[in-house]
Amino acid sequence: MENLIKVLKNGSCKITPQRIAVYNALKDSPTHPNAEAVYNKLAPTYPTISLATVYKSLELFEELGLIQVINVGENSFRYDFIATSHPHLICTKCQKVEDLFEDSFSELASVVEEKTNYKISKQQLSFYGVCPSCSGA
Repeated sequence: MENLIKVLKNGSCKITPQRIAVYNALKDSPTHPNAEAVYNKLAPTYPTISLATVYKSLELFEELGLIQVINVGENSFRYDFIATSHPHLICTKCQKVEDLFEDSFSELASVVEEKTNYKISKQQLSFYGVCPSCSGA
């Protein structure tokens, strides 16, 4: 929470109870929720919060580097509390998103830079497939 307040202050952003609640809802969720799921979690406790407030807060958090936005396809976005770049696994049946912490991808950006002469500023790597729950494995 201290990090959130510090980053908001440094960005000259208001520190509101709704922003703190959105941030905590995301921090407490390992499921990489979408904005609607965050809103649904908060609405009972914060009856005046709007879906627009949730979206604006998530957009601000991404701009400030506090979270990562994952495009799971067809303009469907999920949000990851872990802002550092790391791969994800996405189930094409249930849309579950999981973190993949694998060292073999850590040098991928520098390899791409070396081969293409691009200066990589951001990367997002996702693997799509069917999770063990959906495949019955």
